[in-house]
Amino acid sequence: MYFELTEEQKMIRQAARDFAQAELKPGVIERDELQKFPAEQIKKLGELGFLGMMVSPVYGGAGMDAISYVLVMEELSKIDASASVVVSVNNSLVCYGLEKYGSEAQKQKYLMPLAKGECIGAFCLSEPEAGSDATSQSTTAIDMGDHYLLNGTKNWITNGGMGSTYIVIAQTDAAKKHHGINAFIVEKGMPGFTVGPKENKMGIRGSDTHSLMFTDVKVPKENRIGEDGFGFKFAMSVLDGGRIGIASQALGIASGAYELAKLYAKERKTFGKPLADHQAIQFKLADMATEIEAARLMCLKAAWLKDHGKPYAHASSMAKLYASEVAMRTTTEAVQIHGGYGYVKEYHVERLMRDAKITQIYEGTSEIQRIVISRGLLK
Repeated sequence: MYFELTEEQKMIRQAARDFAQAELKPGVIERDELQKFPAEQIKKLGELGFLGMMVSPVYGGAGMDAISYVLVMEELSKIDASASVVVSVNNSLVCYGLEKYGSEAQKQKYLMPLAKGECIGAFCLSEPEAGSDATSQSTTAIDMGDHYLLNGTKNWITNGGMGSTYIVIAQTDAAKKHHGINAFIVEKGMPGFTVGPKENKMGIRGSDTHSLMFTDVKVPKENRIGEDGFGFKFAMSVLDGGRIGIASQALGIASGAYELAKLYAKERKTFGKPLADHQAIQFKLADMATEIEAARLMCLKAAWLKDHGKPYAHASSMAKLYASEVAMRTTTEAVQIHGGYGYVKEYHVERLMRDAKITQIYEGTSEIQRIVISRGLLK
């Protein structure tokens, strides 16, 4: 086993770290307070190649590996998970799916501007009655010959208002159940496509989360991804990679909270000595650091498997489950170490604690991850 990063990976990590400190940290508390999307920062991330990290340069991407993706996600998420989730969705759920399964025409028209960061994409699977139960799609796409007629509602869509290209999962033939589901590329501005109000969320408040409504939206036949009935397999495939992104986001949130807690423990004095000199605090820091390191190795292993063309669904689910649990435990302890100061916004850790919770929910809840993992174990 070889645990050393390449020089290129170290440079990419440092670039992400520098960007997070210089561009994301200023104003991050205000953006959270106002639910303000980090539009300027996302534009710069696109210019750096971080919105199409793993896409081939042939299609405008940076051609990086999944390990670099984990490194970037961790560094960005230490500071601003609302920005990092845009990177995750655009890379894992949109660009990856289009590059792997899209037609050449779809890649030229949609993938290239997404990979170059000229626009951002959204992945539309969840519905009011279909979150974890992804097979129960109420959104329908009726085959009308040269086009599909799309009707339905999608919930909790990241980049819902700011996106321009939407991958929408819909039911074409209910009798075939999940074999009758398709994935479609929908453009903002298509008649009948409406973006609902922005959700007022507990965490990742700068992230742009909306419901989307489709009323008799005409989607050209050439905008279907893959063969008829391929949509469910498509969704499950991209979510495997998406879980690496969210696991890395959770890792970053935990890591950022730990770093703040350690720094505070060294500076804050109680009973005549720094907090860090108290064994109770030392043990908290030791547990936090140990769990974060374990989560990091799990994220990197899943990414390594993906980079080497090996099955990684099992590893990505394990990484997502564990890293999200670590994020909640670590951020809660970071608030505790800060005491009363941890409960106010200016010390950042309360925001990180609020941001951590969503990592246990989206792109497959912790309960769903346990189902995926156990099925893999018992095959």
